[in-house]
Amino acid sequence: MAFTPLHDRVLVERVESEEKTAGGLIIPDSAKEKPAEGMVVAVGAGAKDDDGDRIAMDVKEGDKILFGKWSGTEITVDGEELLIMKENDIMGILS
Repeated sequence: MAFTPLHDRVLVERVESEEKTAGGLIIPDSAKEKPAEGMVVAVGAGAKDDDGDRIAMDVKEGDKILFGKWSGTEITVDGEELLIMKENDIMGILS
């Protein structure tokens, strides 16, 4: 990958949503919402505090995360559509 996020930013790949509802109905592409789940592809080194010390990141590469519906900025890296967002846009880590 040719992209490394800076500071407290995280590079995320969206996880595709289900094609069917729990009841078995197929959801057409036009009715699908963009998923709010993703896989962390890369993380920055962390923000700096007032003394200049790094604040460790809570997420790491490979974590499956949940983020806000309107979080992040869509970018294309090596032909792949990804999101870049600040760590505080992430709501939690899914296990």
